[in-house]
Amino acid sequence: MKGMEKSLFSKDYAVFLRELRKARKESGLTQEEIGKKLGQTQSFISKCERGERRLDVLEFRAFCKAIGVDFVQFVKSIDKKIGTKS
Repeated sequence: MKGMEKSLFSKDYAVFLRELRKARKESGLTQEEIGKKLGQTQSFISKCERGERRLDVLEFRAFCKAIGVDFVQFVKSIDKKIGTKS
């Protein structure tokens, strides 16, 4: 994919992480509570939210479900915030 940033910390990924943390906080759940729902540790959730560990699409979907956010709507929201790039 021409022009796609390879860095773990691309601007687009930073937007994704910011929105993921924001959604969790708005849900009123702590990292520990999300971790328990996902069968993970608080440390795992923290690493995901800081970008030290990338989420695959299935993990991301489970994260959305755990915080009570519609996966498709969340993806659309992130896509809108990132915008289209060619």
